Amino acid sequence: MTSPTTTASQPFAAAAHAAVPDIQGVEEATYRKIAWRILPLLFVCYIINYIDRANIGIAQIQFKADLHFSDLVYGIGAGLFFVGFLLFEVPSNLMLARMGARKTLLRIMTLWGAVSCAMMFVRTPMEFYVARMLLGAAEAGFFPGLILYLSYWFPAERRARVTALSFVAIPIATMIGAPTSGWIMRQFHEVHGLAGWQWMFLLEGLPAIALGIVVFFSLEDRPESAKWLTADEKARLTQALSVERAQKAGKAAHGHGKGGTLAALGDWRVYVAGLVSFCAYVLASTIAFFAPVVIQATGVRDTFHVGLLSALPPVVGIVAMLIVSRHSDRHRERRWHAALPLMCAAISLMVMPYMSHNLVLAVLLLAIATAGHLSSLSVFWTIPSTYLAPASAAAGIAVVSSIGALGGLVGPSVIGYIKSVTGNLALGLQVAGCIVLFGGFLLLIGIPARLLPKTGAGGAGRA
Repeated sequence: MTSPTTTASQPFAAAAHAAVPDIQGVEEATYRKIAWRILPLLFVCYIINYIDRANIGIAQIQFKADLHFSDLVYGIGAGLFFVGFLLFEVPSNLMLARMGARKTLLRIMTLWGAVSCAMMFVRTPMEFYVARMLLGAAEAGFFPGLILYLSYWFPAERRARVTALSFVAIPIATMIGAPTSGWIMRQFHEVHGLAGWQWMFLLEGLPAIALGIVVFFSLEDRPESAKWLTADEKARLTQALSVERAQKAGKAAHGHGKGGTLAALGDWRVYVAGLVSFCAYVLASTIAFFAPVVIQATGVRDTFHVGLLSALPPVVGIVAMLIVSRHSDRHRERRWHAALPLMCAAISLMVMPYMSHNLVLAVLLLAIATAGHLSSLSVFWTIPSTYLAPASAAAGIAVVSSIGALGGLVGPSVIGYIKSVTGNLALGLQVAGCIVLFGGFLLLIGIPARLLPKTGAGGAGRA
């Protein structure tokens, strides 16, 4: 598949200028140079990652009938992805810190591409469960690894918008992946005796393998090894990052020991952030795995049309995410900028069942939920790296993501079970909304503002 790369270049160009504005000075030029060098490739990788993770939401329109899977089987299988994700998250992130991004991403991407292709051979519920767990295990470490990798190149005051730029890949993946998946399933159905959903898994898994090889030969593990940076640029970047690391190490020495994996495991803020991440994953998995079901429930039956309509909410999400992340950086505030979007998304989920027969309102509420999810996501993931010491960052971020991954298991499983019992999504969406709303309040109460230090003067307004 070449369409994700081609299509992604246009929104990336616009977003890059918002994330790294043209401000005079060598420092700004250096960060602009870094952004254009590493972010486009990571952007495309994240697109493929999210497509391969979430394409099951479109595939279920066909394979549930073909394989006689119930809503409960589908919900459990969708959620079991996060069990494999959880088990291998921390080890994978620690490997990235030790082995570097190139080798780690090569391993992750080739394995998840191979497992994604193998999904085409699933026939029984148990095979479905195992395949989804293996896919989660293969992908484990990609997302927190991305967060950790960006912290090697950008200081904290620039990270929210740079992170948001990477997260633009999520809505772009939906905008590309949902219609493409629907088109493949319709056009390739019964070609060479294979169902459309089998072709979809095969054709959407291969690009991950190819991109893993490209990453290995294209990325640099650290700024120090980047031949495309001048000695002066390396010195300026190293100095900026060293100051930040020294500040965090000093705070760790006063309150949390010397840092490291044990310090991260003993830091209560990691678990509060993990619980918030749990609630956010419930939101993310609900949107990813059940948005097509919500649209289908309004009367849309054609797989391509379901995919096309599923691509509309992310357009709103992109705009909201870039606005919120920029505003967060400018005002040097994280908690409210992460919590309020979560609360808005929660309310939209709880209202959604009452609009289940109105296509326009259903898509509008999905757009609000998507905007809340993406806006909160880009800001929230700057919080753990802000207060964790450098030696604790890899383990701490992975722990937060691992706890969150449980939400990815619980959300689809609970919604699938409720749908199998009640015959509709109404109660399941409202339960998910309550969990997400709790996450928003927990972020405000559990992580007081005083625990999130302001960034250095003059940096907050720049990416």
